[in-house]
Amino acid sequence: MLEKYTTSVVGSYSVPRWYEALEKQVEAGELSAADMEDAQFRAGQAAILDQQAAGVDLLNGGEMHRRTNNRHAPPNAMLNHFWNKIPGFSDETRPKPITPKDDNVTHPGAVLAGKVEYGDLGLVDEFRMISRFADPDSVKITMTGPHMLAKVAHDEHYDDIGRFMQDLAEVIKRNFQELREAGCKHVQIDEPLFAAVDREEVQSAIDAINYAFEGADGMYKWVHICQGNYAVGEDYDGQIGHRYFDFEEYPADLITNIQCDALMVEHDFAPAYKDVLGNQQLAVGAADVQEQEVEEPEKIIERIETLDWLSPEQTLITSSCGLNHLPRNIAFGKLKAMADAEKMLRG
Repeated sequence: MLEKYTTSVVGSYSVPRWYEALEKQVEAGELSAADMEDAQFRAGQAAILDQQAAGVDLLNGGEMHRRTNNRHAPPNAMLNHFWNKIPGFSDETRPKPITPKDDNVTHPGAVLAGKVEYGDLGLVDEFRMISRFADPDSVKITMTGPHMLAKVAHDEHYDDIGRFMQDLAEVIKRNFQELREAGCKHVQIDEPLFAAVDREEVQSAIDAINYAFEGADGMYKWVHICQGNYAVGEDYDGQIGHRYFDFEEYPADLITNIQCDALMVEHDFAPAYKDVLGNQQLAVGAADVQEQEVEEPEKIIERIETLDWLSPEQTLITSSCGLNHLPRNIAFGKLKAMADAEKMLRG
């Protein structure tokens, strides 16, 4: 168990607006793919530095190398980056509707043409890159979960999402084993669609996640559950302030069956875990990524202390989702508010 009020990022960090300009220059032959990779590396360094300067305890590289633009954000970093590394997925993508709240919001979903096979997901390389600039024991590596990877793809092989997820979990499990052997102490799975499907599908997803985590034995295991907190402005599908995936029952009682050490949830969904949270710690997403202004540390504390049933020993601090869509000064400010709240709560 981590020390009470430990702070950690969810994953993505503020994406520079010039990413897309560089991508277009690469496409035009004015820059090389290596130039884009160099820019991503430097942006990852900046993300690490910002997290350290803010005082965040457990950090990552901002997932800066997982995208070349901020369109379809964040799913292009959560999905396409990994689909491209997993045998069985073709190079073809087709639009996939992702929310009944807006029929015009689609994602370029990959087409699964054959059986999912093992692929190196690049997690070990990511861990080693971040560990060049941070204490390896403070590094957390994030990974999209088997449900999200399967649900947004076009399945032309299994016609059975349970089998599809199990084979994806096998790939994730092997990559987690390699991470553990490389010395990584913290690993995270991200799943944003649990309130968008029925309970049977959620349970199948949980079974797959638990299988994937068999490869992370001895590591601190995190699971981030959100509702799609990235429709926050005209640059992001023209929608402001709604969540994409909060239109069905929120299955907190099932989610707590995940065999992990910490669950990461939005602060306004945290009350659902009263009476069902077991021995896991709960990372409260008290820095709200849908707010365009930086919260004061007192606001972070207020959102945490509203959960008067949650013991300090079980309480961790995070943001409600990733920060990729926010300007860098706002993203940094939210991390600093989290770290300052941690200090105030610990006294």
